[in-house]
Amino acid sequence: MKIVSMHIYGYGQLENIKIDSLSDFQVFFGENEAGKSTLMSFINSILFGFPTKQQNELRYEPKHSTRYGGNIRIYHEKHGYAVIERVKGKAAGDVKVVLDSGKVGGEELLSFLLGNFDKSLYQAIFSFNLQGLQNIHQMKGEDLGRFLFSAGTLGTEKLAKTELELQKELDLRFKPGGRKPILNEKLQKVHEISQDLKKAAAKLKDYEMLIQKRGQLQQEMAEINKQLENKNIQAEKLKEWKRIESIAKEEKWTKKELETLGEIEFPVRGLERLEKLNQLILPLEAELKSLSERIRLVREEVGELNPDCDLLKEEQVILTLLDQVPLYEQLTVEKGQYESKLTTVQTELSAIQEKLHLPLNEEEIQSINTNISMKNEVVNLSRQGEKLADVKEELDILHQQELNELEALEREVRLTESLCLPEIERSQLEQQLRNHDKTALEEELKNIKEQIQFNQLLIEQEKAANGKLRLQFITIELILVILTLYGMISKQWVLLFIGLAGCLILGFFMFQSLKNVKEIKILNDLNKLREKEKQIIEILQTASYQDIRSLEEKIKLDDQHRNKLQILKLKLKQQKANYKKIIVKFEEWESDFANYKEKLSSIGKELKIPEQMANTLLLEAFEQIEQYKAFIREKNQLIERISNIHQKQARLMEELTHYGSRYLSEGALDIHKTSYLLRNKLKTENEKRIKMEERKAKIADLVSEYQQKEREWQSLKMEHDRLLNEANAETVSQFYELGEKAEKRADLIKRLENLKKQLQYSILSEQERENFLAIRNCDELISDCQKEIDFLRNQWKELQEEQARVQYEIQIIEDGGIYSDILHHYKQKKYELEEMAKEWGVYALAQNILTKTIEKYKNKHLPLLLSKAEEFLYFLTNGNYYRIHLHPSGSGFLVERKDQTLFEADELSQATTEQLYVSIRLALMVTIYQNYKFPIVIDDSFVNFDARRTKLVFKLLHKLKQNQILFFTCHEHLLSFFPNENILRLEKGAVQIVS
Repeated sequence: MKIVSMHIYGYGQLENIKIDSLSDFQVFFGENEAGKSTLMSFINSILFGFPTKQQNELRYEPKHSTRYGGNIRIYHEKHGYAVIERVKGKAAGDVKVVLDSGKVGGEELLSFLLGNFDKSLYQAIFSFNLQGLQNIHQMKGEDLGRFLFSAGTLGTEKLAKTELELQKELDLRFKPGGRKPILNEKLQKVHEISQDLKKAAAKLKDYEMLIQKRGQLQQEMAEINKQLENKNIQAEKLKEWKRIESIAKEEKWTKKELETLGEIEFPVRGLERLEKLNQLILPLEAELKSLSERIRLVREEVGELNPDCDLLKEEQVILTLLDQVPLYEQLTVEKGQYESKLTTVQTELSAIQEKLHLPLNEEEIQSINTNISMKNEVVNLSRQGEKLADVKEELDILHQQELNELEALEREVRLTESLCLPEIERSQLEQQLRNHDKTALEEELKNIKEQIQFNQLLIEQEKAANGKLRLQFITIELILVILTLYGMISKQWVLLFIGLAGCLILGFFMFQSLKNVKEIKILNDLNKLREKEKQIIEILQTASYQDIRSLEEKIKLDDQHRNKLQILKLKLKQQKANYKKIIVKFEEWESDFANYKEKLSSIGKELKIPEQMANTLLLEAFEQIEQYKAFIREKNQLIERISNIHQKQARLMEELTHYGSRYLSEGALDIHKTSYLLRNKLKTENEKRIKMEERKAKIADLVSEYQQKEREWQSLKMEHDRLLNEANAETVSQFYELGEKAEKRADLIKRLENLKKQLQYSILSEQERENFLAIRNCDELISDCQKEIDFLRNQWKELQEEQARVQYEIQIIEDGGIYSDILHHYKQKKYELEEMAKEWGVYALAQNILTKTIEKYKNKHLPLLLSKAEEFLYFLTNGNYYRIHLHPSGSGFLVERKDQTLFEADELSQATTEQLYVSIRLALMVTIYQNYKFPIVIDDSFVNFDARRTKLVFKLLHKLKQNQILFFTCHEHLLSFFPNENILRLEKGAVQIVS
């Protein structure tokens, strides 16, 4: 598995960081607090989940971002590319895995891709840091060997720590020669209390005697209990025998009877089976005899029936002919109908021929083309003729109307032209009217007066505005003068300067504003208007005007005539155009009519009709010809049908006559008589055939039934003989004798089984029942046994009372002295010792299991790991150390130098010990976990190496092609071992990735 890229949404100080195209040996360089540890934790968190709040690890939740988590894009050697995204959610975060194949999953799919590794196992195998190397220098000799052995099995020192912790727990509880362990102290204490207990007991001689006597009494009571138990068992067996005595004796008698009868070979339920067979065989024999007689009689009936086979073979042909006899009459009727229709058709043909009166025969008329296309042409041409006639009539009417309107307009135009004034006379009148236009002068004078009033109003508005502006300037000027005086008096030169400057500026603007250019312009315009007003008044007062009303009326009337003339000319022009259009339409109609006549002549020739008929009755003539052709076709069809009917009748009559003469004994008959006799003949012969087939079928059924019964009879007979053979009986009477004996034996066996069932729950065995058969007086023995039981019970009761008395005396002694306290203390300490021993046993068992597991690992996996570790160590030490041996103690290693000198781990130099640790860890990855190609995370683990050893370890890491390596360092001198494209720099502050 290889990490291809990473996108950090928010993790610690890293926010919205994207790292793409990670190489197989990727180096992350950054100073302290640049984010290396954060980035390593991010990888572990995305793959295995965020640390929970209950764990001691940092959660790296971002301080300045609400998004927590990110995604990693990986390449899996089996499943291709995948994106693993984990964001804030449940305790470990919500994870989503998307494969390039489209498959989407969660924790289960991620666990599958990671081979079910958890975080601790991954870090133990594929991640190591400087802390692991530093732990080596802090260990003693024996501990160092265990640590290296544990690193070679699990990847960490957990195995060594576990072994030490178990041994420590065992030593805390027990040591063979120790005094301080808890179990040693408990044993010593119990031993001391036991001695005190014995000393206290020695002081009580009576106590020991009582204890001895109590023991004797318990022994005697046990002996009496045993005797009582035996006597009770004996009494129970005697009572049981009394209950089953008659059954046991009957069982013995039954066995003797069976021995007397001996073994009998007889079929199971033989007599019953023989009776059933006899009951079946006798009826079968009677049925066989009856069936044989019936078969003979039916065969005689079949011989008497003799149907005409030739007639029956031709039955279908004859029946077909007979079914056609009614058709003969129908054909006769149809023939008459067709002949009547033929007469009608011939009459219609004669009528049409008279209408057309064409010198043509039927063949020539049939040859005339009357197809759909021709009919369509005739119809279209007829419609065209009608349309042309309508158009001609319409054009005549329109021509007359347009001509009348044109002549009327020409007359009206001439009249209106005579009413208009000549051009010279009209010009003179217009000149006179223009020279004496008093109304125009008065109108102009009125407009000038209105303009004068408007300009005077404007001048008044301007004066009012200037007055307001002058008042404002004066007010501001007074304020500035006061400000200047105040500045002069108070010697505030700034105010003095501002006041003077303001007065000067305001005076300048005031002078400019009083020069009102607009008012001057309005005054000039007003003067001009007054001069013009004066001139017009003078003209109106000095001129003499004549009345011009008559002139205006003449000109107005002439304008009306001229306008009317213009309209009439336009109408005349339009009417001429309309008249011309009518003439054009006449020309178009004449062209269309000529084409129509040409088509009419062509179709008339094609239909072979005269031209006059074609001009006037084309469509009617075409329809008559078409109808004539239809009647000719109908006539020919009727003639053909009459001929076919005649042929069918002749053929039917001929065939019926043939079969009648062949199969009927009568002479020549008509068709109906012949068909009737043939049908009766067929019916009779069919009845004979059916009867014969029924008799044959009956014979077959009877023969089949006979054969079936015969087989049944033979089977029953064989079963009968087999029963006799099974019983070894030659006759039936001998079979019955054997059967009676067999039934008697079966009854005895059944009775014996019932007896055994009654005895199977008895407490007496079969041998005991045989022994009890010799007893004559059972009641007397039961009475004697009961007396012995009563005696033993009385004796046991006396011993029990004596034991109670002795026990009471012992109790008094124990309750009244030191002995009871010492005994209680002894039992308590003994219990505590037993509990502590159980706890010690748990740790001892765990140590034993761990030892066996280590032994199994040493035998199975360790040789391959040591071989690879030797190869790596040889490379890292440049050949100085070439072999690693397992320590004889089983929990450490011996390293062999090239001069065959063996060293324990604590005897090696610090750097060589670190090289040994690195060799074992790398060998663990490439041997035992070679199928898990996860990225190897290394956090500054080689800072204690010199330049040569550092170069060798990086060279070795470059050889591990199957795993991606992520190397984190803060030492810049190590970057020289890697190409620039494999180095990513982590910067402080904004934490940006810089290549």
